[in-house]
Amino acid sequence: MAHPPAVTTDARRRHDPAVRGFASDNYAGAYPEILAALALANGGHQTSYGDDDYTAHLRDVFRAHFGPTAEVYPVFNGTGANVVSLQALTDRWGAVITTTTAHIHTDEGGAPERVGALKLLTVPTAHGKLTPELVAREAFGRDDEHRATPQVVSLTQSTELGTLYTPEEIRAVTDFAHERGMTVHLDGARIANAAAALGLPLRAFTTDAGVDVVSFGGTKNGLLFGEAVVVLTPGAVRAMRHIRKFSMQLASKMRFVSVQFEALLAGELWLRGARHANAMARRLADGVREVPGVTVLHPVQANAVFARLPRDVSERLRKRYRFYYWDEAAGDVRWMCSFDTTEEDVDGFLAVLRAETAR
Repeated sequence: MAHPPAVTTDARRRHDPAVRGFASDNYAGAYPEILAALALANGGHQTSYGDDDYTAHLRDVFRAHFGPTAEVYPVFNGTGANVVSLQALTDRWGAVITTTTAHIHTDEGGAPERVGALKLLTVPTAHGKLTPELVAREAFGRDDEHRATPQVVSLTQSTELGTLYTPEEIRAVTDFAHERGMTVHLDGARIANAAAALGLPLRAFTTDAGVDVVSFGGTKNGLLFGEAVVVLTPGAVRAMRHIRKFSMQLASKMRFVSVQFEALLAGELWLRGARHANAMARRLADGVREVPGVTVLHPVQANAVFARLPRDVSERLRKRYRFYYWDEAAGDVRWMCSFDTTEEDVDGFLAVLRAETAR
């Protein structure tokens, strides 16, 4: 029997895999299991634009985690997931209440405003978490034609500051929002890290806590590309398929997005990687707290560590390990751990940090 020829490529490796950093969990590559799933879905012809066998099965995969009414809409990226979600929950005159640190406010290039035509009503918070009392600061004027109408509350889990909402805290916000005719969106770019840290199934702090729509993150937990909009309250949204299309988030070869989510969620791959990333962040935070002159700023509850240290130390440290400033003027930095962060990575970073602060 003839064997197929070995696959070769004209591409060349153009990076050093030994270089490690703590800048973002987006810097990590993909799980080997995800790459294997992509190869599995390759070959032959499948109907395009989501009418393929893999996307058809994906609804059952997500319903196993979120409940029997969940509907899933794969998209390309996190910004797209958020913009599609929020457009589907609002009227043209609608506004979204969120935190000043929310990704939709600080890191999406104005896409909710420019693409989604949404008004964001932002509220300062101590550790990136909204409460009913904080939502109330902007939840007014629904009948005032001079003011954008508050229609959605957008939470992030885990938050941009690495903290977590309990199911009870989310339920308090969703009850407050629903009583005032608003819906609730959850930006779940790191939702796997939240579930792993809380030790709870995904539905416990989403479906069962009253959340209406989730932006489900994949790339920060080992996918090559792709995120998903998960509608938990079908009556809360309108024309999702049309909104996804005109927002330029409809993949023609959607099977390659969908099969990745099946590989991630059908077993415990998603949970295993998130638990590991969280554990590495705890290891990092424990070591940082022992370094004189360095302060951990927020509770370390998921896979992020925020710290304050002298700028000259940060600059020297950044020559060895890539990471970002969070507030450059204050000297605040963010260190992220990912599914492929190792104990050796953390310990090596701490050794350099201790040496630089001792200079």
